[in-house]
Parts: sequence; C-alpha cells; structure tokens
Amino acid sequence: MQLQLINHSQDLKRLRDEGYEIEVRGGYLLIHHIPYLNQQQHLQYGILVSTLTLANSTMTATPDNHVIHFIGENPCEMDGSVISAIQHSNANNKLGEDITVNRSFSNKPVTGYPDYYQKVKRYADIISAPAKYKFPDVTEKTFKVIADSGNETVFQYIDTNSSRANIDVISKKMSGQKIAIIGLGGTGAYILDFIAKCPVEAIHLYDGDRFDQHNAFRSPGAASTEDLNEQLPKVVYYQRKYSNMHKHIHAHDYYLTKENLHELKTMRYVFVCVDNNAVRKLITDYLAEVKVPFFDVGLGVNVVDDKLTGAVRVTTGTPDKHDHLPIRIFSENSDNNDYATNIQIAELNALNAILAILKWKKLCGFYVDMENEHHCSYSIGVSKIFNEDATA
Repeated sequence: MQLQLINHSQDLKRLRDEGYEIEVRGGYLLIHHIPYLNQQQHLQYGILVSTLTLANSTMTATPDNHVIHFIGENPCEMDGSVISAIQHSNANNKLGEDITVNRSFSNKPVTGYPDYYQKVKRYADIISAPAKYKFPDVTEKTFKVIADSGNETVFQYIDTNSSRANIDVISKKMSGQKIAIIGLGGTGAYILDFIAKCPVEAIHLYDGDRFDQHNAFRSPGAASTEDLNEQLPKVVYYQRKYSNMHKHIHAHDYYLTKENLHELKTMRYVFVCVDNNAVRKLITDYLAEVKVPFFDVGLGVNVVDDKLTGAVRVTTGTPDKHDHLPIRIFSENSDNNDYATNIQIAELNALNAILAILKWKKLCGFYVDMENEHHCSYSIGVSKIFNEDATA
C-alpha cells in the first residue's frame, strides 16, 4: 500500500522525489531525519508525524488539521531558546502500537494546508532553519533508499528515478514480461544491466560457461579478485550481482539445445547473445516458429593497419516480421572475425546492448519508433547507423 499511495498522491510523491525520508505507517505519515538544535545548541534529528487523511486506498486527501507531532526534543533557535511560534503541546502521546510522539506543533496558514507537501515542508523549514544555518552541510533531504518492504514491486527498493521523471505510466508498459537473455559473455551482460532496472516480471539467464578473468574486462561493473577466484558460472555470478536490485532473476547454468529450447516458449521477449552461428540459427528459427519476439545481437571486429574496424548489429524477429531472417542470420561460422580472439572491446558490447534495448523498448511502446526497422547496424569506421528491413 505504501508504494501505491506515494505514487498516486502527488504531494507524497513530491516529498519523496525531493529527498525527504517519508514513511506511511498505519494512518500516519512519518518524515524522518529532520535536523534541529536542542537547548544546548547541539545538532539533533527528529521525526515529524502527521495524521494521514485519504481520499481512497491509494490517494491522499486534504490534511484534516494543521497540527503536526514530533519525536525528539524541543527544537530551538540559535541561542538555545525554544522556537515558541510553533509550540502546541509538550506531552508524550502514543498514537499507535509503535508510534509514540513527544510533543506537537501548531502553525496554521490562513487558508490551511492544501496538501501534505506544503504541511511537511513548512514545519521542516521552521524546525531545521537554525540547525542548517549553524551547520551549512546539514539537510533533511537525504534521498535515503526506501526499501520495498511490502513486496509491492519487482525491485528490492522503490524506483524513484521513474517517478522523479514522471514516466511511471510509460515504464509500466514493460511490467509483467518474462525476459530471457541467452549468453552472458559481454553484450548479454550489458543487456542484463539495463533490463534489471526495468519493471519486468522475471529475467531468465542462460549460459553454460564460467565467469572468467577475461569476461571481467568486457562486462559491466568491476569484478573483484574474490569473485574471479570463486569460478562461478556466469549466470550465478550475474544473478548475485543484479539480485541486489531486481528480485526475480533466474539462473540456468547450461546451454540451450534442441532438447530444452521449449523453455523459451513462455518468454515475452528473448535476447540472443551467442557467438556461434549454428547455435544462433537453431535458437532464432525456433523462436520464429513459436512466435516469440527476439533480438539477435552480433559484433564483428577486424584489425586493419593496427586499428580495429567493424560493426555491431541487432536483428529483430517478430510474429509479424521474420521474412528477412534468412539473409541476416547464417548457420555457418566465419573465420574473418577478430572478436573470437577475445579482444577487449567493452564499449562495443555496451553499444550492441544499447541498440538492442532501444529496439525492445520501442516494441514495448516506451519509445517512439518511426523507422520500424528490424535490422540495425552501426559501422565503426564511418560512425553511421543503418536501418533496414522495415515494416510497412
């Protein structure tokens, strides 16, 4: 309920997005980490507590009164005198099973408080002003992580980035999706990095290899020596890392073959990130047959005059557009590709992943798609992107 209430109430959402440490507990709104000076002129932190009036189960109404409670000592001026303008009551009061306040304040505008943002900000400003004057680095806006304790989202903590950008509704277009990433050697790992930040229902990782030292140099993040010494399967290593953010990442530490391809049939989208053309063709042919949309990524690099040249590409297959696949995805492996020698080119892996993610989000309706291309390639030497195989 806390997440829904905050996201649907513009006043609470604004408080959270500006960095206030807010919490909804029972019928009360708590604002933590409010700095103030006590009578000894020492810096302290208190908690503002307000009754919470709701229009319905997911939206606040106008505050029912102008009084606010406080957990802490009496806030004081720079000289140690109590801030008298807001004094109301100095009696302890148990508001709920786990909420006991020490005092309450009163500061009523002529027309009252129109919402909880105005109410909280007004009291926070009054109480914290002397402390912030004496200690310029002090702030009540900590942007502290708000954990999803109610298991309301797929994330371990609330996605305040989307709410701050006011794109929650657009971001929800990706919710409910089961995503598979096949291959975590380089590009696939960057794809995971981006998808783990999206509200998809589940992320399934497929790879039978270990996470080795050379992988660390073309993958996101910074693996430690201890990580490498564990010699974990790639999918287990990445599951550990990204489960810090996303709750539903599933590791499959084996390769896909004819015998287990059926596991992909329930996926909403599949990212194919393998460097074996025979395997690539096997997987993409199956996905086209069972009508599961997919993104096949590829990267080819050659050495020319002691410099690297080449291209990255993304080939998309959907139930409505797959006639181009035979001329884009081949079953034979090529020897003319220096990427097979493990040249460290993390930026190309990342770019390849970005192009695939952009196309995925276009199909989801997150981004505008005016080209409708199903094959996109970036040429390093000329620094151009070529879009082909468009739908009508």
